[in-house]
This record gives sequence, C-alpha cells and structure tokens, in this order.
Amino acid sequence: MPTPSLASLPVRRLTLRDLTACADLSEDRGWPREEHKWGLLLSAGKGYGIDDPDGGLVAACVVTEYGPQERPALGALGMVLVAERHARQGVGRRLMRHIVSSMGTTPLTLHATPYGLPLYEELGFKVVGRAEMLRGRFVPTEAGTGIATRAATAEDLPAILRLDEEVFGADRTHIVARLPAFADQLRVAEEGGRLIGYAAAWPNMDTHVVGPLIARDTPTAQALLASLAAHTDRPLRTDIDVRHEELLDWAKEHGLASVTFNAVMTYGITELPGDWRRRFAPVTVAAG
Repeated sequence: MPTPSLASLPVRRLTLRDLTACADLSEDRGWPREEHKWGLLLSAGKGYGIDDPDGGLVAACVVTEYGPQERPALGALGMVLVAERHARQGVGRRLMRHIVSSMGTTPLTLHATPYGLPLYEELGFKVVGRAEMLRGRFVPTEAGTGIATRAATAEDLPAILRLDEEVFGADRTHIVARLPAFADQLRVAEEGGRLIGYAAAWPNMDTHVVGPLIARDTPTAQALLASLAAHTDRPLRTDIDVRHEELLDWAKEHGLASVTFNAVMTYGITELPGDWRRRFAPVTVAAG
C-alpha cells in the first residue's frame, strides 16, 4: 500500500485521549513534553491534528475560544507543531489554513516565535505587540509594596471572574475556573476589602509559570509576583507585555533574566480587547 500524501491526510479534532501523542510531538520538536499544559488546553479548548499513518501525529494545534459559546469574541491559537520528519512540507500552513477557515469571522490571536512569524504573516496575521519571556530565581528584598496579598479561596472566584472579564475583554470562565486545580498557587491582592488583582503559578517542568497576572497597577503586579515567589522553591517563568517596562525592570532587578521575545499577533482585529494596562501576563502564551 502506498503511503498517503500529506496533502490528503484529514484534519481531525483532538481530545484528551490524544494527550500522549501531543506530548510526543512536543518532544519530537525539542520542546518539553508539557503534559500538564496540554491537558488544560485539550480540555478547555479545541485541539486539531493530522494523524501520521505510521503512528502518532503529523501536526497539532489548539484553539481556546473566549466569550459566548455560540459567538466567540476571540480565539487564541497555540501549540502549533509539526513533526520534524514532516517539517518544511507545507503541513503547518495547511493546518493553520484549516483552522482559520473553521473559525469563520471569530477574531484570532497568537504568540509567534521568530521561526513561525513568516507563516503567520503569510496567512494574514498582523503583529500588534511583543511579550518578553523571563526566567530565574526571584531574589526578595525587604522593601515591600504595602499591598496586601493572600491565597485565594472559593469565595473569591466570582470577584476574580468579574475582574478578569473586565481586564481581558472577554469571558474566560472555562479557563479561570480551572486554575484552582491546574495551578499550585492562586493568590489575590486586596485593598479595602476589594479585589484589585490576582495571579497564579502553575507547574511546568522545573519551573513555576506565573500567569495569568492581572493587576490594578505595577505595584500590585509586583506584590503578586513577589508573593508567588515567596511560596515556591522553583525558578519562576513568565511572559510580560513589553509595554510594562517598569515591571520588567523590577523583575530583572530581582533575579529574573530575559530568555526570548514573542510577537503578539491578531487576525480580524487591529488590537486585542480589554485593558492592556492591567493585563501583565497571559495564562500561557498558548492560550492568551
């Protein structure tokens, strides 16, 4: 039997049953396996993949939709991967075109590496910003911000959801409500009994990824980041919007170092919804 051409292989929806195959694909491209993150994305979003006749996946991608289920306000694309043995044969382009077409008029966003940028530009995505990845062991100082932070409780969830939708610009209850189980830490900042920010730290290989990070202002973001660092012995990793120069400088002064930059891109809209001034870091670059 001749091997089917890549162009003829169908795109199908992925489920949690494909988690191991997705992790294998990550490993094939030199990425960490990241089963924990794949589990969140496949349960909260829509996975798309192309099966390899010889076993495993040729390619995969996940779309996380936000807003009303019947008419999403935004779709975030992430984890776009093509197996090394099938690279540079147009598979990624075909998968992305299928997804863009299937999303219809829903605006899209993604974080692009320098490697993936040309493909996304070819498909019509536009660069609207940048995020800087930081990593390192946070070094605390005695000087505090004076902003109170504490571990979130179940009673905080309604207020967290209201603040998150206001800042993000779309309802992402299906992601935020999973944070207590997905993250090792979920903390809030308060002033006068009112919630003014929240942040999570979730495990990824040997680090804790800080995201989302939603805060009223830079001092609040600093207080949340410092409080998360105080409750872990792992290095931190986070992706901060480069417009938040003050937070970036502060984080670097406290031990975090720049790793790389990703381009923030959109399709169908000229800028992301919500309030970027209070949106410091995404849940993960794969889901916005």
